[in-house]
Amino acid sequence: MDITEETLDIQAEQPQQKQPGKGNKKLIIIAGAILLLLASGFLAYIMLYGEKDKAGTAAHKKEESSGKDMFVSLDPFVMNLAEQGRFLKLSMQFELTDKSYQPIVLDKIPKLRDAIIILISSKDSESLSSPEGKFQLKDELLLRANQIIGKGVFKNLYFTEFIMQ
Repeated sequence: MDITEETLDIQAEQPQQKQPGKGNKKLIIIAGAILLLLASGFLAYIMLYGEKDKAGTAAHKKEESSGKDMFVSLDPFVMNLAEQGRFLKLSMQFELTDKSYQPIVLDKIPKLRDAIIILISSKDSESLSSPEGKFQLKDELLLRANQIIGKGVFKNLYFTEFIMQ
């Protein structure tokens, strides 16, 4: 046996060593794929749930900024009821859903007063004297006011003076 044959036999008996670059390349590719999946998952989460949080936060900030309720007061009404010799003196305030509606409402107060006078003058004292009658009148007034100004402008209506004679 020659030295060259012994060298070949020794080399044949030894397992072949992996080349240093192949194992590291696989590891780098797998790590990169995992990072890419994690990044895309995080981005998808932010896009889906982040928008809802932003909308909720914006609505919450809007409520906080409008901390005070906005009211529009109307001059007192003194009018005849449907019955002969019966009068009603009425003062009221409308609560707005948003402060930005105030200029619109102020421009349409004559139309609003007209609708209120027509509605109340058609009522009799018996229907307005009970609490249920007052609540029904409130509902009718809110409905008409929102029809005149625009849907959802008024949140509520408060009677500040209600005198019947």
